[in-house]
Amino acid sequence: MIEHLTTSGVFSLDGQDFDVDNNVWLVGDADEVIVVDAAHDADAIAAAVGDRRLAAIVCTHGHNDHINAAAALAERFGAPVHLHPSDRMLWDAVYPDRAPDRDLADGQVVKVAGTELRVVHTPGHAPGAVCLYAPELDTLFSGDTLFRGGPGATGRSFSSFPVILDSIRDRLLTLPAGTRVLTGHGDETTIGAEAADYDAWVARGH
Repeated sequence: MIEHLTTSGVFSLDGQDFDVDNNVWLVGDADEVIVVDAAHDADAIAAAVGDRRLAAIVCTHGHNDHINAAAALAERFGAPVHLHPSDRMLWDAVYPDRAPDRDLADGQVVKVAGTELRVVHTPGHAPGAVCLYAPELDTLFSGDTLFRGGPGATGRSFSSFPVILDSIRDRLLTLPAGTRVLTGHGDETTIGAEAADYDAWVARGH
């Protein structure tokens, strides 16, 4: 079971603020779920979780708009927050007095309700950016690494366009073409649809 809600708030980095809508994904069943990216509104996410066990809050990266409801949600449900350690400086900018509970590592498997989600480290948008691949669901949760129409933004601190291209080419476009891609913002896509446009991204320096 994959559930979706959209939350709204402010993305802040490099001294600038932007109004954004974020996708929040819940994966699980009637008894337990994980939350992928606890963005902006802990109350709305808690309502979506309901009376189920929240097994984990998994952060695809450390930008504030993807983590700014994580601590409140973790406290409410007693759930651990998972983050790749390479994004700790981004986390600390939001939560200077509260560390993530567990480190994410490439190849690690997060299990919920009998479903396995494999952590794929995809630096570029942020050093510790990860995607979650669920083969049984034919689904990739891509965070801000891959969107419909191209890679995530790389014009700000701690990001790199060449690195994100390598991550997408080597780690994501090798997945089955029909894999559903559920993104951190905006509409979903598929691996095949984005693979078809990869050379065009490179050419235009997306």
